Amino acid sequence: MRHRLKAWLLSDITEEPAGQLGPLRKPTREEHKHSWWKVMCLTGVDYFSTLGYQPAIAALAAGLLAPLATLVLVLLTLFGALPVYRRVARESPHGEGSIAMLASHLPKWGGKLFILVLLGFAATDFLITMTLSTADASAHVIANPFAPSFLSGKQVIVTIVLLILLTAVFLKGFTDAIGIAVGLVTVFLTLNFVVILDSFWEIAQNTHLITEWRSALTTEHSNPWMMIAIALIVFPKLALGLSGFETGVAVMPQIEGDPGDTEENPRGRIRGVRRLLTTAALIMCGFLITSSIVTTILIPQKEFEAGGEANGRALAYLAHENLGNVFGTIYDLSTIAILWFAGASALAGLLNLVPRYLPRFGMAPEWARAVRPLVLVFGLIAVFVTVYFKASVDAQSSAYATGVLVLITSATIAVTMSAHAHHHRSRTWMFGVVAAIFAYTTIVNIVERPEGVQVASFFIGAILVVSLLSRINRAFELRATSLQFDETATEFINEAATWGPVEIVAHDPHPFDIEEYADKAAQQRADSRLGPEAHIIFLEVNVTDSSEFATDLLVHGRLRGRHRVLWVDSPAVANSIAAIMLRIRDETGTNPNVYFEWSEGNPLLNLLRFLFIGMGEVAPVTREVLRRAEPTVANRPRVHIG
Repeated sequence: MRHRLKAWLLSDITEEPAGQLGPLRKPTREEHKHSWWKVMCLTGVDYFSTLGYQPAIAALAAGLLAPLATLVLVLLTLFGALPVYRRVARESPHGEGSIAMLASHLPKWGGKLFILVLLGFAATDFLITMTLSTADASAHVIANPFAPSFLSGKQVIVTIVLLILLTAVFLKGFTDAIGIAVGLVTVFLTLNFVVILDSFWEIAQNTHLITEWRSALTTEHSNPWMMIAIALIVFPKLALGLSGFETGVAVMPQIEGDPGDTEENPRGRIRGVRRLLTTAALIMCGFLITSSIVTTILIPQKEFEAGGEANGRALAYLAHENLGNVFGTIYDLSTIAILWFAGASALAGLLNLVPRYLPRFGMAPEWARAVRPLVLVFGLIAVFVTVYFKASVDAQSSAYATGVLVLITSATIAVTMSAHAHHHRSRTWMFGVVAAIFAYTTIVNIVERPEGVQVASFFIGAILVVSLLSRINRAFELRATSLQFDETATEFINEAATWGPVEIVAHDPHPFDIEEYADKAAQQRADSRLGPEAHIIFLEVNVTDSSEFATDLLVHGRLRGRHRVLWVDSPAVANSIAAIMLRIRDETGTNPNVYFEWSEGNPLLNLLRFLFIGMGEVAPVTREVLRRAEPTVANRPRVHIG
């Protein structure tokens, strides 16, 4: 039974998983592409669904100033986040996103650690999207007047049930969700438009409401400049309205491009995602500002507080109050569906994001290449987060805002660095200013609501620990994604094989010195009792970026005087030597021999050097890599240490 369960969990394991399930899945077969506006709806289940709770959060954070604070959000969306992500779309046309852009500018271990920290914030963003959206969906379920009375006060339980259902659906297998997303977004936005239009009609019929709001506003805040200052101060609490941009870039591979598009230059796809981002931002900004106005004017402030009927569901409150419980229930069902689907989109985003980086860095367990175990892990974490925050939308908003703001800030930094690298001075300054604004917003959000960083720190710590342990555990893999010999190297190997087993001598790469090769060859013949007829081939591995895990190996051959030398660039010496020895065995049909000298220094320090800089205790590590790769002793290349 246990073996059958394990086989089922790992049945979809792949060499490079990217979330085979869910609306953001990346199938191994070529999939049908879609128009940009349809893919926009796929993004919209995350982005547009925030209308379910954003107006209430804005009112709770800014009070009567919510429309002004929302206007700040709208301006920063249109003139900050939108231009940044239009640039990200051009720089990462295959859906890699801003994290990949930073990874290209920050190589080696420092860059890898920075990427892991960003992944922690990204995990915060996606997981809190999942739990917050589901919590708000359960709030709509419980607050509906037709809901069974026994659900009252059971928001945590209802949220957990919805999360379990979401996890079960992903475990079973989720089909392409474009059609579902288009339907959900169309219905949801239409209903919101009706609610907001009716609310403005209500205000037009009762103009005294505007007078009362302005009177209360000027009484509470008499100085207009102070109003603007307060709106700027509370703006970071409204940052949830910026979610969706990173998802918009992630779904780029789903967009239909032009007939002349190539993988290197998909111009049509880039143009499509830019239309997607711009249209989505304009639609969302329109809804954000209008919903903030009507909810602030029509709903008493006390209803936005914890326990109030508009808490986490301001537009739903207006739908029931002004259009009746039947329409309100239809609105609730639409909101519940899109919020639940936003959780599905977030989970699928995690299934795309985490495997995109960690396995490539050698920083994920073997089972992380399969989707179902990841779904279970993320589902359990989501349940834990729900219990920790008691399924409160308000309590989770800070962690959500922190994740969103850090990702957008990293994107602004990435495009600023890219513009600087391309010598675009004006764009560098422009993006630099936007980066400074978002950095300030992020810092303010962290200072005022440190619980967001606390949640992110949990995910960052978990990722770092798992990554380190996985890197150590996987250090003895071959780590060569492919291996090729050039023409000269092939000639050397074939010629040596005609005289018997291929004799390989490991040699540190040094500046050209024929005498050194001659001395080492003579010493090796004496130590290993190799006859004069043995064709010795030297093998040199040049360590490039030791922070990389797996790489393509291209082995070159060259003559150093009369000495034959194979050389290769690689992140790790021992693993590459082992992979080369196995390939020589396969191509010649005989087991080759490889000869080493003992490494000097402390064995423990040498092992650490191997783990983190790719060098160190080469001989025993090569032998261990060969032992794990080839369990049959008779078929294993032989390692000799002099």
